[in-house]
Amino acid sequence: MPEGHTIHRLAADHDLRFGGRPLRASSPQGKFSDGAALVDGQVLEDAEAHGKHLFLGFGPSGWVHIHLGLFGKYGFGDAPAPPPTDTVRLRLLNDAGYADLRGPTTCALITDGEKQAIHDRLGPDPLRPDDTGDKAWQRISKSRTTVAALLMDQKVIAGVGNVYRAEVLFRHGIDPYRPGKDLTRAEWDAVWADLVELMREGVRLNRIDTVRPEHTPEAMGRPPRVDDHGGEVYVYRRANMPCHLCGSEIRTAGLAARNLFWCPGCQKP
Repeated sequence: MPEGHTIHRLAADHDLRFGGRPLRASSPQGKFSDGAALVDGQVLEDAEAHGKHLFLGFGPSGWVHIHLGLFGKYGFGDAPAPPPTDTVRLRLLNDAGYADLRGPTTCALITDGEKQAIHDRLGPDPLRPDDTGDKAWQRISKSRTTVAALLMDQKVIAGVGNVYRAEVLFRHGIDPYRPGKDLTRAEWDAVWADLVELMREGVRLNRIDTVRPEHTPEAMGRPPRVDDHGGEVYVYRRANMPCHLCGSEIRTAGLAARNLFWCPGCQKP
């Protein structure tokens, strides 16, 4: 599932390509035909993200709410647009280019009130300028749930997925099985600040890179990562491989319905 940096990048891409101008909207697949008809010819006034949720604002017509889920994908292209396939849930089009949405979990036209209800049930997002880690800390500091599970709970913190979870815990030497209540405020503040920085870089680069400059392949004289997810990481999808820093074997286990990765040498209980 795409993590929050991908959705914020999509919001920025929509604003750049379509913002402030009328656009054409259609649903070649047919599942969003009624909603597409209501925003067809309207101006895209706003594009924003909260966690893994994308909102495209069309003024009085409402908001197109998109959640990619596990299988949703976006494709952008320049004009002239090719004929759409029947798998395209939503096509947005103007004289300069197009965007095709396929396979989302959610693609729905919602009101301002419905949009606010979604925001209200989500935790703070490290990529939203006005959000801080305070609200998340209030829940984490009282919870017996593991910090690894809490980081994946979108009601606690929005936008963090499996990669950022594993990597930020490694970067701070935190045992993923430690209960949230056992974290110190200083540890949480450092994790939050790191997520802000890492995820901003994720938006800028359109990929996840989490290794510090002194741990890059060039700096350490090691081979670069070969993985279809791209980017350099410490532990994610490196099960049974040696840790870049201490040489311990990276471990994996199921936690919060996803595979967790950690280094037992660097992240001791």
